[in-house]
Amino acid sequence: MKALLAAIPLLMTTSFFQAQAATSCGSVTIADMNWNSASFMANVDRFILQHGYGCDAELVPGDSVPTTTSMLEKGKPDIAPELWTNSSKKALEKGVAEKRLRLAGRSLSDGGQEGFWVPEYMVKQDPSLATIQGIIKNAKKFKHPEDPDLAAFYGCPAGWVCQITTGHLFDALKLKQASFDMIDPGSGAALAGSIAKAYERKQPWFGYYWSPTAVLGKYKMVQVDFGSGIDAEHFRQCITKEDCTTPKVTMFPPGPVFTITTEAFATRAPKAYQYVSQRSYTNQQMNGLLAWIEDNQADGEESMEYFLKQYPKIWKSWVSAEAAMSIEKALKNL
Repeated sequence: MKALLAAIPLLMTTSFFQAQAATSCGSVTIADMNWNSASFMANVDRFILQHGYGCDAELVPGDSVPTTTSMLEKGKPDIAPELWTNSSKKALEKGVAEKRLRLAGRSLSDGGQEGFWVPEYMVKQDPSLATIQGIIKNAKKFKHPEDPDLAAFYGCPAGWVCQITTGHLFDALKLKQASFDMIDPGSGAALAGSIAKAYERKQPWFGYYWSPTAVLGKYKMVQVDFGSGIDAEHFRQCITKEDCTTPKVTMFPPGPVFTITTEAFATRAPKAYQYVSQRSYTNQQMNGLLAWIEDNQADGEESMEYFLKQYPKIWKSWVSAEAAMSIEKALKNL
């Protein structure tokens, strides 16, 4: 009985601090976007905030523009884990200026990537193929599927925004003069299929693609260096415009991808906000995860469990030691 009585204050203290942590963080809503990387991030954030920081975390359906609008007008959801901010740039700038929103941190530390790519096995055989000069010099290697007199460049599918940027850079690089013909793959699936087919047969391939994607997680590709660096202003003012008549060579600027939170959440739960601001993935990490998700037909919750169990060194760098212990304990019950 004495031992029980002695334990009561400790139990009460522990319960008090747990309750205090939950109260300080409170109810947290997280946008579960309708693409694999964003859904994965949302599920990871839910689990870590719930088990590491005592938040009552809940996922709610989301999409880029509707989520941004809702966060601005209604203050909900509290967190958008992966927002490609170019799509809502003005609204986000207004929300930050009015202290309704915060750019918590970069979801992708190196940003979303676009570029012209070749398979890694080609570059290992001839390092010059990592440059546009090497590509042009070896144009005949990239055999066109329909015309033996032309070289093949696989472009962005018709109707996509990248069709404009890819077309302008194709012209600026004078690839037509180098005998390249830009092939419209017809769809994203067909473009991915052309890479897979080339890889299986170890054949040459040259074209447009983007990251993070499962394709670049499965197939090692090298981004071709234009030797120009990045002219972000020219890219924005000309390369992205359909009526641009004087495109110049520039690499694709990385797409800014941020975690957005409401100011109310950041103020109410500073420790939870600190985690969100520190949590970030590289393109290489995300490509590999997306490849695993696709191969295993995993949903957001399944991919979250896989990541947290297989890659503790990554996520432990984002959280406090105390939070890490609580998260590991919760993982054992999954």
